[in-house]
Amino acid sequence: MRIYGIQLDIVWEDKEANFQKVESLLEQARPEPGSLVVLPEMFATGFSMNLRLTQERRRRITEDRLEKWARQYDVFFVAGVVRTVVGGAATNAAVLFDPRGHLVGQFAKLHPFPLVNEGSFYQPGNEIVTWRIQDWVVAPFLCYDLRFPEVFRIAMRRGAFFYVVLANWPASRIDHWRILLRARAIENQAYVLGVNRCGEDPNTRYAGGSMLVSPRGEVLAELGEEESVLQAEIRPEEVHQYRQEFPAWQSARFI
Repeated sequence: MRIYGIQLDIVWEDKEANFQKVESLLEQARPEPGSLVVLPEMFATGFSMNLRLTQERRRRITEDRLEKWARQYDVFFVAGVVRTVVGGAATNAAVLFDPRGHLVGQFAKLHPFPLVNEGSFYQPGNEIVTWRIQDWVVAPFLCYDLRFPEVFRIAMRRGAFFYVVLANWPASRIDHWRILLRARAIENQAYVLGVNRCGEDPNTRYAGGSMLVSPRGEVLAELGEEESVLQAEIRPEEVHQYRQEFPAWQSARFI
């Protein structure tokens, strides 16, 4: 499967400007039909706690745009959005649209980031999910979730062999981003795609570094600090072959 990770310099709290940026990058990349396109966490606004702007209720303009792009390019689309759940609470979420433009999966961030008190604004999720995308079993996670290996292992036990991590990961801890993406791939003998933002917002700077890691822990593709699109080909046979050659995953104990 062909994958495209769109590393975006997100314009702070300006949805229309970010939609235009994504459309320009899609036009440049021209993703192949049937491929997977991934956008960062909260790609339409940046990592904002301004619920008046980030939370969409009746009119879901961000998801409407994702639906349009999925149909236009005939691709699977994963992106970070803010969703409204039962009771009206907001969640920092990832959504999956299929090539027909149908919303077929959603995931709420499990671990709100405590340094900005994210949990006071966005209700944390309580479910680890997996999605079927062509021949792949995919587990989505969001930013701070990357620091918690146990949730990745649970997803692996449920069949996942490809992880996508959507992030607004700051430049001050970019080394942790690189190390943890590789660690999650090595631990679970799975592909890991991390799609981060770049640029700056009023609170911090972001160094990009979107990355694809193989089940063997090899960095197959990596972006720098500029707005760009990561492109790569992944093969399920690579996961299955390596897990047979070196079946470390079968030795895991849950005591």
